Amino acid sequence: MNKSRLPSEFAFQVLALLAAVIVVHAFYVGLIRPSADAQLVAQAALQASGEAFVPERSLFVVIRDFEQEACFILMIWALAIMSLKAWSTRQEAAMLERNLIQVTEGTTLLPQDARNYARAIEALPETEQDLLLPRTLLNALSRFSTTASIPAVSEAVREQCDIEADKLDSELSMVRYISWAIPSIGFIGTVRGIGDALGQAYKAVEGDISGVTVSLGVAFNSTFVALVLSIIIMFALHQLQLSQERLVLRTQRYTDKQLIRHLAAPK
Repeated sequence: MNKSRLPSEFAFQVLALLAAVIVVHAFYVGLIRPSADAQLVAQAALQASGEAFVPERSLFVVIRDFEQEACFILMIWALAIMSLKAWSTRQEAAMLERNLIQVTEGTTLLPQDARNYARAIEALPETEQDLLLPRTLLNALSRFSTTASIPAVSEAVREQCDIEADKLDSELSMVRYISWAIPSIGFIGTVRGIGDALGQAYKAVEGDISGVTVSLGVAFNSTFVALVLSIIIMFALHQLQLSQERLVLRTQRYTDKQLIRHLAAPK
């Protein structure tokens, strides 16, 4: 499964990133930046006229800059990756609803019987055999057939589930990187905005503070948007991790209930 699955997952991630870039940039070019620029021009005209007004904190103005656009692209990319993982986890969980080991209550399973029970799992489609539960059951039956030891079977199941848990955790490394990168991009916007504001300090001394206020708006807006999006990603990531951990635990319980408790070692 891993050899065929990795290229497809990589292709999905690349396509998801390209789609996020195209969709988000189209929104920014067609809607967000024109609306924000129009509002900023109107506010600047009111300020220049000397009329008393209260500047409105528009959503378009808050998210208009390049740092916020990059943060939205990364957030959509991360959510797409997690959606694929969630769909895969749901497929794995669906296998737990099936009775893959046809062992009736009160029946014992001897080492010489393990091969017969394994054939039913090996008859599954290849895509289903690659899922966690069939792999765990086949590994357990193979270990019992060769060792005739119930503790060895329990250890094999535990090792298989531990390996799967580590694999699922490592596959989320890109999402963790994105959740780190988004606040970092927000801080870059903060540094850029503060730098621009300091560069226009001489205008503020002369009485024109419009440039300084706009630059400070860039500084604070980028950090604000980045932190909000990071919270959303981290919430989704923790929910996904929780479902994956439950999948591994349910697989262990399934194997214990449906297989291990029916095993009988020869005297």
